[in-house]
Parts: sequence; structure tokens; C-alpha cells
Amino acid sequence: MIAKEDITEVRKRVDGYVGSKVLVKANKGRKRIVIKQGVLQSTYPSIFVVKVQNELQNTYRTVSYSYTDLLTNNVELSLCQE
Repeated sequence: MIAKEDITEVRKRVDGYVGSKVLVKANKGRKRIVIKQGVLQSTYPSIFVVKVQNELQNTYRTVSYSYTDLLTNNVELSLCQE
């Protein structure tokens, strides 16, 4: 079981990187892994939002993930070197 303190600690750490360029590696199940590069746009009490660029067009979209995804290793978040 995931403790509330763990989620709060993860949220504080992610909150410090708002506005930074990040690499998101998400496990979508059945051996499907999606890797996207974007900007950590904002954090909320239950989720964080990453703005990513579409591959085919020159448009952007927002993708949200929960902090429990980070704790359960369904999503990996790392900073990009600029």
C-alpha cells in the first residue's frame, strides 16, 4: 500500500522541476512503452501535466500523469540535459 507521505514527497520533488524540459517514459501495458520529451507545465494535488510536441505536426498537446504512476514505476520522469 502506498502511504500518503510518499505521494506528498514525490509531489514536492516534481514541483521543483516545473518549467524544466523532461523525458517521460510511460508503460502502457502489453510491452508498449511510450517515450516523449516535453516541458513539465504544472502540478496539481493528484496529477502533473507535461506539454509535449506532436510528432507529425508542429502542434502541442498536454499529457497528465498521477504521482502514484511514479511510485509504481509505470511512469519514469527524468530531466533532459540542455
